[in-house]
Amino acid sequence: MSATPVPVDIPLPLPAPEPVLVAVLVGFFIMHIAFVNFMVGGTFLTLWYELKGLKERRYDKLAYAISSTITANKSIAVVLGVGPLLAINTLYTVYFYTANALTGFAWISIIPLVITAFLLTYAHKYFWHRMDNAKGLHLALITFASLIFLFVPLIFLTNITLMLYPDKWAGVHGFFSALTLPFIWPRYAHFLLACPAMTGLLMVWLFRRGSDEDIAATGFERAELLRKGYRWALWPTVLQFAVGPLALLTLPAVPGSTASVTIVFGISIVVSAIMCLLMFAETRRGGDKIGSSFGAVCTLMAIVILLMGGGRHLYREAAVSEHRELVKERTNEYMREVDAARAATAAQDGGK
Repeated sequence: MSATPVPVDIPLPLPAPEPVLVAVLVGFFIMHIAFVNFMVGGTFLTLWYELKGLKERRYDKLAYAISSTITANKSIAVVLGVGPLLAINTLYTVYFYTANALTGFAWISIIPLVITAFLLTYAHKYFWHRMDNAKGLHLALITFASLIFLFVPLIFLTNITLMLYPDKWAGVHGFFSALTLPFIWPRYAHFLLACPAMTGLLMVWLFRRGSDEDIAATGFERAELLRKGYRWALWPTVLQFAVGPLALLTLPAVPGSTASVTIVFGISIVVSAIMCLLMFAETRRGGDKIGSSFGAVCTLMAIVILLMGGGRHLYREAAVSEHRELVKERTNEYMREVDAARAATAAQDGGK
């Protein structure tokens, strides 16, 4: 730890009790990331089905139905992201802002990138029928938006991961330098797989409640649409049984105890396995039965997300616990020096 930078913290009281800020951070982050998954996954699935629609028209209609959710989920994700952003700024000020500084240009670029992606998704949605005879351009809009949605979460993930490892800061010289850290990519793969999985459940919800006229407009039977949604939810989740443990095992050792983290993630694996069995059973059911376990599947998914969010916070605390004490000591020492300098200045002024 001797070679690790130990900056001075801002000696200001927290704006709210720490447990409240932790609840805001974890709770609102869970809601935020769910709608980010819906937004990103919806963009990917829209692109996928619109490409298939070039050969079979009904897939284009399905892509249109899914695309209608993107802008709404975008707005909710942005609003829900304010809470965890403010909370992480106050609870982990030194760590969050250091990571921001180390990835400076990429971090600042989030603003124009997000604005561009949002404008592209709006144009793609509202000019859909007007661009029927310009499919190449229309596909270019959603492709470009998808690429931006691939890049922006990578910036966020790199920042919130880099902030946990002060011993790595001296070796990082910009965003692309941070990407060479081996534990970034498994976590990114874990996020990417969650996007179609969550959007698959959104598809089931959307087409379970849709009117007969809306379902007929897609050119598919309701049961077929529900089955497609469950498959999107199921198979990426199955892949998470390999990617999730890999993401956890590739994380560096941290000073604090991570036993509770292992327990939480172990429970999430068991719950995920039960959820996958239910989703697989759903895909095998007939048209009159499919969707009957949707409430149970969503409940299990909510439990998994809650466990993952809680586990992330426990790991974050374990990662910075020892370094936080060093920062506290350094800050106290700095404030003593400030007080001494003020007293010396006051004495000099009094002697004149």
